[in-house]
Amino acid sequence: MEEKLVTLAIYTFEKAQILKTILESEGIEVYIHNVNQIQPVISAGVRVRIKESDLPHALRVLEDSKWLSDENVVSAKSKEKENPKRILIPIDFSDYSMKACEIGFNYAKEVGAEVMLLHAYFSPYFPSAMPLVNVDYDIQSKESVTNILARVKKEMLQICEQINNKMASGELPKIKYDTILREGLPEEEVIEYSEEYNPMLIVMGTRGKSQKDIDMIGSVTGEVIEMSKKPILAIPENTSFKNLANVNHLAFATSMNQRDLVVFDEFVELIKPYKHLQIHIFNISTTRNEWNEIRLAGISEYFKKQYPELNISHTVLDDGDLLLAVEKFVRDKNIDLIALSTYKRSLFARMFNPSKARKMLFHTNTALLTIHH
Repeated sequence: MEEKLVTLAIYTFEKAQILKTILESEGIEVYIHNVNQIQPVISAGVRVRIKESDLPHALRVLEDSKWLSDENVVSAKSKEKENPKRILIPIDFSDYSMKACEIGFNYAKEVGAEVMLLHAYFSPYFPSAMPLVNVDYDIQSKESVTNILARVKKEMLQICEQINNKMASGELPKIKYDTILREGLPEEEVIEYSEEYNPMLIVMGTRGKSQKDIDMIGSVTGEVIEMSKKPILAIPENTSFKNLANVNHLAFATSMNQRDLVVFDEFVELIKPYKHLQIHIFNISTTRNEWNEIRLAGISEYFKKQYPELNISHTVLDDGDLLLAVEKFVRDKNIDLIALSTYKRSLFARMFNPSKARKMLFHTNTALLTIHH
Protein backbone atom coordinates (compact mmCIF):
# COMPACT_ATOMS: atom_id res chain seq x y z
CA MET A 1 0.00 0.00 0.00
CA GLU A 2 1.39 3.38 -1.01
CA GLU A 3 2.28 5.58 1.95
CA LYS A 4 0.30 8.77 2.52
CA LEU A 5 1.90 12.08 1.54
CA VAL A 6 1.61 15.18 3.72
CA THR A 7 2.29 18.83 2.92
CA LEU A 8 5.34 20.02 4.82
CA ALA A 9 5.51 23.57 3.45
CA ILE A 10 4.13 25.93 0.83
CA TYR A 11 6.65 28.07 -1.05
CA THR A 12 7.43 29.83 -4.28
CA PHE A 13 9.01 27.56 -6.90
CA GLU A 14 12.55 28.72 -6.17
CA LYS A 15 12.35 28.20 -2.40
CA ALA A 16 10.58 24.86 -2.84
CA GLN A 17 13.50 23.64 -4.97
CA ILE A 18 16.03 24.75 -2.34
CA LEU A 19 14.10 23.01 0.44
CA LYS A 20 13.79 19.90 -1.73
CA THR A 21 17.59 19.79 -2.12
CA ILE A 22 18.14 20.16 1.64
CA LEU A 23 15.68 17.40 2.54
CA GLU A 24 16.91 15.00 -0.12
CA SER A 25 20.46 15.42 1.21
CA GLU A 26 19.03 14.03 4.47
CA GLY A 27 17.60 10.99 2.68
CA ILE A 28 14.00 12.27 2.61
CA GLU A 29 11.98 11.74 -0.57
CA VAL A 30 10.35 15.02 -1.69
CA TYR A 31 7.47 15.60 -4.10
CA ILE A 32 6.71 19.01 -5.63
CA HIS A 33 3.08 19.71 -6.53
CA ASN A 34 1.35 22.50 -8.45
CA VAL A 35 4.35 23.34 -10.61
CA ASN A 36 3.80 24.86 -14.03
CA GLN A 37 5.95 22.49 -16.07
CA ILE A 38 6.24 24.92 -18.99
CA GLN A 39 7.04 28.07 -17.01
CA PRO A 40 7.85 26.90 -13.47
CA VAL A 41 9.25 30.23 -12.35
CA ILE A 42 5.78 31.82 -12.42
CA SER A 43 4.26 29.25 -10.06
CA ALA A 44 2.98 30.39 -6.69
CA GLY A 45 1.79 28.23 -3.82
CA VAL A 46 4.06 25.29 -4.64
CA ARG A 47 3.56 22.46 -2.16
CA VAL A 48 6.51 20.53 -0.76
CA ARG A 49 5.18 17.08 0.13
CA ILE A 50 6.85 14.16 1.87
CA LYS A 51 5.91 10.73 3.19
CA GLU A 52 4.08 10.88 6.50
CA SER A 53 6.69 8.63 8.14
CA ASP A 54 9.41 11.17 7.23
CA LEU A 55 7.60 14.08 8.92
CA PRO A 56 9.42 13.95 12.31
CA HIS A 57 12.83 13.85 10.58
CA ALA A 58 11.86 16.67 8.20
CA LEU A 59 10.67 18.86 11.07
CA ARG A 60 13.99 18.35 12.88
CA VAL A 61 15.80 19.43 9.71
CA LEU A 62 13.69 22.59 9.59
CA GLU A 63 14.30 23.28 13.28
CA ASP A 64 18.06 23.13 12.70
CA SER A 65 17.90 25.65 9.87
CA LYS A 66 16.66 29.14 9.17
CA TRP A 67 13.68 27.76 7.23
CA LEU A 68 11.52 27.40 10.34
CA SER A 69 11.63 31.16 10.93
CA ASP A 70 10.19 31.82 7.47
CA GLU A 71 6.55 32.82 7.85
CA ASN A 72 5.62 30.99 4.64
CA VAL A 73 6.34 27.55 6.13
CA VAL A 74 3.20 25.59 6.96
CA SER A 75 3.90 22.62 9.21
CA ALA A 76 1.47 19.82 8.47
CA LYS A 77 1.43 18.73 12.09
CA SER A 78 0.93 22.20 13.60
CA LYS A 79 -1.67 23.08 10.98
CA GLU A 80 -3.79 20.11 11.97
CA LYS A 81 -3.55 21.06 15.66
CA GLU A 82 -4.49 24.67 15.01
CA ASN A 83 -7.29 23.83 12.59
CA PRO A 84 -9.30 20.80 13.72
CA LYS A 85 -11.62 19.49 11.04
CA ARG A 86 -15.00 21.19 11.18
CA ILE A 87 -18.11 21.28 8.99
CA LEU A 88 -20.51 24.23 9.19
CA ILE A 89 -24.13 23.65 8.14
CA PRO A 90 -26.35 26.77 8.08
CA ILE A 91 -30.01 25.73 8.32
CA ASP A 92 -33.43 27.36 8.10
CA PHE A 93 -35.45 24.29 9.26
CA SER A 94 -36.69 23.52 5.73
CA ASP A 95 -36.69 20.13 3.99
CA TYR A 96 -33.63 21.07 1.97
CA SER A 97 -31.84 22.03 5.19
CA MET A 98 -32.27 18.45 6.36
CA LYS A 99 -30.81 17.21 3.09
CA ALA A 100 -27.78 19.44 3.69
CA CYS A 101 -27.51 17.94 7.19
CA GLU A 102 -27.57 14.40 5.81
CA ILE A 103 -24.82 15.11 3.29
CA GLY A 104 -22.80 17.18 5.77
CA PHE A 105 -22.97 14.58 8.56
CA ASN A 106 -22.00 11.73 6.22
CA TYR A 107 -19.06 13.76 4.91
CA ALA A 108 -17.97 14.65 8.44
CA LYS A 109 -17.87 10.96 9.30
CA GLU A 110 -15.59 10.24 6.32
CA VAL A 111 -13.08 12.98 7.15
CA GLY A 112 -13.23 12.77 10.96
CA ALA A 113 -14.79 16.20 11.47
CA GLU A 114 -17.23 17.69 13.94
CA VAL A 115 -20.34 19.60 12.83
CA MET A 116 -21.88 22.93 13.80
CA LEU A 117 -25.49 23.69 12.90
CA LEU A 118 -26.04 27.44 12.53
CA HIS A 119 -29.37 29.22 12.32
CA ALA A 120 -29.47 32.98 11.85
CA TYR A 121 -32.75 34.71 12.57
CA PHE A 122 -33.76 38.27 11.77
CA SER A 123 -35.78 40.40 14.19
CA PRO A 124 -36.92 44.01 13.65
CA TYR A 125 -34.91 46.68 15.45
CA PHE A 126 -36.34 50.07 16.27
CA PRO A 127 -33.80 52.66 17.50
CA SER A 128 -34.90 54.34 20.71
CA ALA A 129 -34.08 57.77 19.27
CA MET A 130 -36.48 57.31 16.38
CA PRO A 131 -39.22 59.98 16.55
CA LEU A 132 -42.86 59.04 17.03
CA VAL A 133 -42.02 55.74 18.74
CA ASN A 134 -44.06 55.44 21.93
CA VAL A 135 -43.42 53.23 24.96
CA ASP A 136 -46.19 50.77 24.14
CA TYR A 137 -44.67 50.16 20.71
CA ASP A 138 -41.22 49.55 22.22
CA ILE A 139 -42.65 47.04 24.68
CA GLN A 140 -44.56 45.31 21.91
CA SER A 141 -41.46 45.06 19.74
CA LYS A 142 -39.44 43.58 22.63
CA GLU A 143 -42.13 40.95 23.16
CA SER A 144 -41.99 40.19 19.44
CA VAL A 145 -38.21 39.64 19.59
CA THR A 146 -38.68 37.35 22.61
CA ASN A 147 -41.29 35.35 20.74
CA ILE A 148 -39.02 35.01 17.68
CA LEU A 149 -36.17 33.71 19.84
CA ALA A 150 -38.45 31.23 21.59
CA ARG A 151 -39.72 29.97 18.23
CA VAL A 152 -36.26 29.44 16.69
CA LYS A 153 -35.04 27.68 19.84
CA LYS A 154 -38.01 25.32 19.59
CA GLU A 155 -37.35 24.67 15.89
CA MET A 156 -33.67 24.01 16.57
CA LEU A 157 -34.62 21.45 19.23
CA GLN A 158 -36.97 19.79 16.75
CA ILE A 159 -34.35 19.42 14.03
CA CYS A 160 -31.86 18.12 16.61
CA GLU A 161 -34.44 15.54 17.63
CA GLN A 162 -34.80 14.48 13.99
CA ILE A 163 -31.03 14.17 13.66
CA ASN A 164 -30.73 12.18 16.90
CA ASN A 165 -33.49 9.80 15.75
CA LYS A 166 -31.70 9.30 12.41
CA MET A 167 -28.48 8.59 14.28
CA ALA A 168 -30.25 6.07 16.52
CA SER A 169 -31.79 4.29 13.51
CA GLY A 170 -28.51 4.23 11.59
CA GLU A 171 -29.69 6.66 8.87
CA LEU A 172 -26.99 9.12 9.97
CA PRO A 173 -23.55 8.39 11.46
CA LYS A 174 -23.04 9.12 15.13
CA ILE A 175 -20.73 12.12 15.18
CA LYS A 176 -20.14 15.07 17.46
CA TYR A 177 -22.26 18.11 16.62
CA ASP A 178 -23.40 21.33 18.25
CA THR A 179 -25.79 24.19 17.48
CA ILE A 180 -25.66 27.97 17.55
CA LEU A 181 -28.24 30.73 17.04
CA ARG A 182 -27.21 34.15 15.71
CA GLU A 183 -29.36 37.24 15.39
CA GLY A 184 -28.95 39.19 12.16
CA LEU A 185 -29.13 38.87 8.39
CA PRO A 186 -28.51 35.18 7.58
CA GLU A 187 -25.91 35.72 4.85
CA GLU A 188 -23.92 38.15 7.01
CA GLU A 189 -24.06 35.89 10.06
CA VAL A 190 -22.99 32.80 8.10
CA ILE A 191 -19.99 34.62 6.65
CA GLU A 192 -18.99 36.23 9.97
CA TYR A 193 -19.36 33.04 11.99
CA SER A 194 -17.48 30.96 9.41
CA GLU A 195 -14.48 33.24 9.97
CA GLU A 196 -14.67 32.48 13.71
CA TYR A 197 -15.38 28.76 13.41
CA ASN A 198 -12.98 28.18 10.49
CA PRO A 199 -14.66 25.14 8.88
CA MET A 200 -13.00 23.09 6.18
CA LEU A 201 -16.36 23.09 4.37
CA ILE A 202 -19.72 24.87 4.53
CA VAL A 203 -22.69 22.75 3.44
CA MET A 204 -25.85 24.69 2.50
CA GLY A 205 -29.21 23.74 1.07
CA THR A 206 -30.91 25.70 -1.71
CA ARG A 207 -34.08 25.51 -3.73
CA GLY A 208 -31.97 25.27 -6.89
CA LYS A 209 -33.60 25.42 -10.30
CA SER A 210 -37.09 26.11 -8.94
CA GLN A 211 -35.97 29.52 -7.69
CA LYS A 212 -37.36 32.49 -9.58
CA ASP A 213 -34.95 35.11 -10.94
CA ILE A 214 -36.13 37.65 -8.38
CA ASP A 215 -35.23 35.26 -5.57
CA MET A 216 -31.68 34.89 -6.87
CA ILE A 217 -30.58 38.33 -5.70
CA GLY A 218 -31.72 37.71 -2.14
CA SER A 219 -30.63 34.09 -1.83
CA VAL A 220 -28.58 33.40 1.28
CA THR A 221 -26.62 30.63 -0.42
CA GLY A 222 -25.85 32.82 -3.41
CA GLU A 223 -24.64 35.66 -1.19
CA VAL A 224 -22.44 33.36 0.89
CA ILE A 225 -20.89 31.88 -2.26
CA GLU A 226 -20.05 35.37 -3.51
CA MET A 227 -18.54 36.63 -0.25
CA SER A 228 -17.13 33.70 1.72
CA LYS A 229 -13.51 32.55 1.50
CA LYS A 230 -14.42 29.02 2.63
CA PRO A 231 -15.26 26.08 0.33
CA ILE A 232 -19.02 25.77 0.00
CA LEU A 233 -21.07 22.75 -1.02
CA ALA A 234 -24.50 23.95 -2.22
CA ILE A 235 -27.18 21.25 -2.26
CA PRO A 236 -30.34 21.93 -4.36
CA GLU A 237 -33.50 20.43 -2.87
CA ASN A 238 -33.87 18.00 -5.81
CA THR A 239 -30.37 16.58 -5.49
CA SER A 240 -30.69 12.81 -5.76
CA PHE A 241 -28.02 11.72 -3.24
CA LYS A 242 -27.74 11.98 0.55
CA ASN A 243 -24.12 10.89 0.78
CA LEU A 244 -21.12 11.81 -1.36
CA ALA A 245 -20.22 8.12 -1.28
CA ASN A 246 -23.15 7.62 -3.71
CA VAL A 247 -21.76 10.19 -6.17
CA ASN A 248 -20.08 8.77 -9.26
CA HIS A 249 -19.41 11.66 -11.66
CA LEU A 250 -17.88 14.99 -10.62
CA ALA A 251 -17.05 17.87 -12.96
CA PHE A 252 -14.35 20.48 -12.45
CA ALA A 253 -14.68 23.76 -14.35
CA THR A 254 -11.40 25.29 -15.44
CA SER A 255 -10.19 28.55 -16.97
CA MET A 256 -6.81 26.85 -17.41
CA ASN A 257 -4.86 29.44 -15.47
CA GLN A 258 -2.47 29.20 -12.51
CA ARG A 259 -5.27 29.82 -10.02
CA ASP A 260 -7.09 26.67 -11.13
CA LEU A 261 -4.05 24.52 -10.33
CA VAL A 262 -4.18 25.58 -6.68
CA VAL A 263 -7.98 25.25 -6.58
CA PHE A 264 -7.82 21.75 -8.02
CA ASP A 265 -5.42 20.73 -5.26
CA GLU A 266 -7.93 21.94 -2.65
CA PHE A 267 -10.68 20.11 -4.54
CA VAL A 268 -8.67 16.87 -4.41
CA GLU A 269 -8.17 17.28 -0.65
CA LEU A 270 -11.93 17.66 -0.13
CA ILE A 271 -12.85 14.54 -2.14
CA LYS A 272 -9.94 12.45 -0.85
CA PRO A 273 -12.16 9.89 0.96
CA TYR A 274 -13.91 8.90 -2.27
CA LYS A 275 -11.58 6.84 -4.48
CA HIS A 276 -14.23 5.66 -6.98
CA LEU A 277 -15.07 9.04 -8.50
CA GLN A 278 -14.87 9.83 -12.20
CA ILE A 279 -13.70 13.45 -12.58
CA HIS A 280 -14.58 15.33 -15.77
CA ILE A 281 -12.57 18.47 -16.55
CA PHE A 282 -14.46 21.01 -18.67
CA ASN A 283 -13.97 24.58 -19.89
CA ILE A 284 -16.11 27.49 -18.67
CA SER A 285 -16.04 29.32 -21.97
CA THR A 286 -17.79 28.21 -25.13
CA THR A 287 -15.57 30.22 -27.50
CA ARG A 288 -13.76 27.59 -29.56
CA ASN A 289 -10.90 29.92 -30.49
CA GLU A 290 -10.00 30.26 -26.81
CA TRP A 291 -10.91 26.90 -25.33
CA ASN A 292 -10.03 24.03 -27.61
CA GLU A 293 -9.44 20.33 -27.39
CA ILE A 294 -5.64 20.66 -27.34
CA ARG A 295 -5.46 23.07 -24.40
CA LEU A 296 -8.08 21.22 -22.36
CA ALA A 297 -6.38 17.89 -23.08
CA GLY A 298 -3.11 19.45 -21.89
CA ILE A 299 -4.44 20.45 -18.48
CA SER A 300 -6.20 17.11 -18.16
CA GLU A 301 -2.89 15.31 -18.73
CA TYR A 302 -1.18 17.61 -16.23
CA PHE A 303 -3.73 16.67 -13.55
CA LYS A 304 -3.34 12.97 -14.38
CA LYS A 305 0.42 13.21 -13.80
CA GLN A 306 0.03 15.17 -10.56
CA TYR A 307 -2.76 12.94 -9.23
CA PRO A 308 -2.23 9.45 -10.72
CA GLU A 309 -4.69 7.93 -8.25
CA LEU A 310 -7.61 9.87 -9.79
CA ASN A 311 -9.77 8.85 -12.74
CA ILE A 312 -9.74 12.00 -14.91
CA SER A 313 -11.19 12.77 -18.34
CA HIS A 314 -12.06 15.99 -20.18
CA THR A 315 -14.90 17.41 -22.27
CA VAL A 316 -15.04 20.56 -24.40
CA LEU A 317 -18.41 22.30 -24.05
CA ASP A 318 -20.55 23.01 -27.08
CA ASP A 319 -20.55 26.48 -28.61
CA GLY A 320 -23.26 28.93 -27.59
CA ASP A 321 -24.84 29.85 -24.27
CA LEU A 322 -22.68 28.70 -21.36
CA LEU A 323 -25.50 27.67 -19.03
CA LEU A 324 -27.26 25.65 -21.75
CA ALA A 325 -23.95 24.00 -22.63
CA VAL A 326 -23.36 23.13 -18.96
CA GLU A 327 -26.86 21.66 -18.60
CA LYS A 328 -26.32 19.49 -21.69
CA PHE A 329 -22.92 18.40 -20.40
CA VAL A 330 -24.45 17.50 -17.01
CA ARG A 331 -27.15 15.40 -18.69
CA ASP A 332 -24.81 13.68 -21.14
CA LYS A 333 -22.20 12.76 -18.52
CA ASN A 334 -24.62 12.13 -15.60
CA ILE A 335 -22.79 14.71 -13.50
CA ASP A 336 -23.75 14.68 -9.81
CA LEU A 337 -21.61 17.61 -8.64
CA ILE A 338 -19.82 20.55 -10.29
CA ALA A 339 -16.74 22.12 -8.70
CA LEU A 340 -15.30 25.49 -9.69
CA SER A 341 -13.33 28.41 -8.31
CA THR A 342 -14.92 31.69 -7.32
CA TYR A 343 -13.59 34.95 -5.98
CA LYS A 344 -14.80 38.02 -4.13
CA ARG A 345 -16.62 40.46 -6.38
CA SER A 346 -17.88 43.99 -5.87
CA LEU A 347 -21.53 44.60 -5.00
CA PHE A 348 -22.10 46.26 -8.38
CA ALA A 349 -20.64 43.30 -10.23
CA ARG A 350 -22.74 40.84 -8.23
CA MET A 351 -25.94 42.78 -8.91
CA PHE A 352 -25.49 43.31 -12.64
CA ASN A 353 -23.09 40.59 -13.74
CA PRO A 354 -23.55 37.53 -11.48
CA SER A 355 -20.63 35.12 -11.32
CA LYS A 356 -20.68 31.82 -13.17
CA ALA A 357 -20.86 29.99 -9.85
CA ARG A 358 -24.01 31.82 -8.86
CA LYS A 359 -25.61 31.40 -12.28
CA MET A 360 -24.96 27.68 -12.22
CA LEU A 361 -26.42 27.42 -8.72
CA PHE A 362 -29.78 28.73 -9.88
CA HIS A 363 -29.97 27.04 -13.26
CA THR A 364 -29.22 23.43 -12.43
CA ASN A 365 -30.36 20.85 -9.90
CA THR A 366 -26.79 19.62 -9.65
CA ALA A 367 -24.83 20.07 -6.42
CA LEU A 368 -22.19 22.78 -6.61
CA LEU A 369 -18.83 22.95 -4.83
CA THR A 370 -17.24 26.40 -4.92
CA ILE A 371 -13.66 27.03 -3.80
CA HIS A 372 -12.53 30.61 -3.21
CA HIS A 373 -9.16 31.76 -4.46
